[in-house]
Amino acid sequence: MSVTILSDTRSTGTEVAFQQCINPACRTKVSIDRAIFECPHCADLLDVVYDWDRAEVPSSLSWFERKWAERTDPENFSGVWRFRELLPFVAKNQIVTIGEGQTLLQRSDPVASYVGVQPGGLLLQYEGMNPSGSFKDNGMAAAFTHARMVGAKRVACASTGNTSASLAVFCSSTTFGFKAIIFIGSGKIAYGKLSQALDHGALTIQIVGDFDDALERVRQVAGRLGIYLMNSVNPFRLEGQKTIMYRILEAMRWEVPDWIVVPGGNLGNSSSFGKAFIELKHLGLIKKVPRLAVINATGAHTLDQLVSHHGLTWRNGLTDPDVINNYYSHLNREHLKADTIASAIEINRPVNLKKCLRALDFCDGVVREVNDQEILDAKAKVGAGGLGCEPASAASVAGARLLREQGVIAASDRVVCILTGHQLKDPTVTVAYHSADQEQFEKVLGSRGVKRAGFANRPVVVPNDLDTIIRTIGMYATTEEA
Repeated sequence: MSVTILSDTRSTGTEVAFQQCINPACRTKVSIDRAIFECPHCADLLDVVYDWDRAEVPSSLSWFERKWAERTDPENFSGVWRFRELLPFVAKNQIVTIGEGQTLLQRSDPVASYVGVQPGGLLLQYEGMNPSGSFKDNGMAAAFTHARMVGAKRVACASTGNTSASLAVFCSSTTFGFKAIIFIGSGKIAYGKLSQALDHGALTIQIVGDFDDALERVRQVAGRLGIYLMNSVNPFRLEGQKTIMYRILEAMRWEVPDWIVVPGGNLGNSSSFGKAFIELKHLGLIKKVPRLAVINATGAHTLDQLVSHHGLTWRNGLTDPDVINNYYSHLNREHLKADTIASAIEINRPVNLKKCLRALDFCDGVVREVNDQEILDAKAKVGAGGLGCEPASAASVAGARLLREQGVIAASDRVVCILTGHQLKDPTVTVAYHSADQEQFEKVLGSRGVKRAGFANRPVVVPNDLDTIIRTIGMYATTEEA
């Protein structure tokens, strides 16, 4: 296993936290007092890095359990900020929270059976319980805290839906005067998510193009107008998303699972998860590191293509830029746009690609892709097991099933699949999958290559007649008993 740059975190000054370029040939440092989220010298990604010798870090993870006795304190109620000792960039009295991180790690034996692991071996981390309905609230809590620290008032993002919803909720539910500006691509956002951005008062700008186009424009606009950028190129977003891993460990009584399986879109989650485990291992708070599986949708499979087919690796930060640039040039020449029913991960140019490669390297990770049919079938099984999720979330379960079929995941392994968002984020897809209306199925799903609803729970249409209704219920009960 190669050494990562995060193991060398000592500052030459007195600050506990700073930003640092991830390029080993550069290593430029940027103060956390500045809202700059790419290296000013080489334009590479920045990390939030800590001088742990100056930070007050507990000697064991179980120390955090004492925070539960102080849940009337908003900082300890938050599933992000009760771990603030592991995010020591925070200035005193600057924390922003809306009660994020009250999430659930649920055992699901029906999904375990579908995936192919033993009963008790499959756990679902349900981030749909966050205030805006997705995991994004974890990162936004940290990013909004940093925005408050630097005095920002206008905040902006490009979004396929969840980022914009979370940003709008934070702006509308806090009292710090933040104003939300959101860029979306044409026809590339689920109505459940768009409704949140509109309802919470965000200025929503829809451009002709996809997410990658919207991200390029919002970065240009933010730079020119001095607007605080909230996309996951902002490393403070990733600091908040690290806490998803802390809560999983907390729910497992501080035992490390064998696998973390996560959908891969802009690769902020996988990058942050890797950073969490790098830091926990460096601090001696864990002895074992889980393996990481990042699951692309077939219609947005840049990571899988680069890693599995073009041999792209972390190489201690010396990732081959020609491999990436050649692939992106191929996308341009062929006019290839991301296209998947899992709109939350419908991204062709993931901004956190290099950080994800670092996470895969440290966590002995793998990358796979699953198609829309596999995603929606897995989604139906998750729903039947008790937790509803958006399509992108189900990529983790479909990916775990594929890895089990390939023998990469063992039947005896303990596997945590990340469910990133609530099922009502994209109800149109759910209803179409379960609908008895073939025209509706074809309109929403047929064009995506989805040929069947293998686990559909279709409504039963009956006349408005009491005897017929009772007879239908009786037939259903008999079928269930059989």
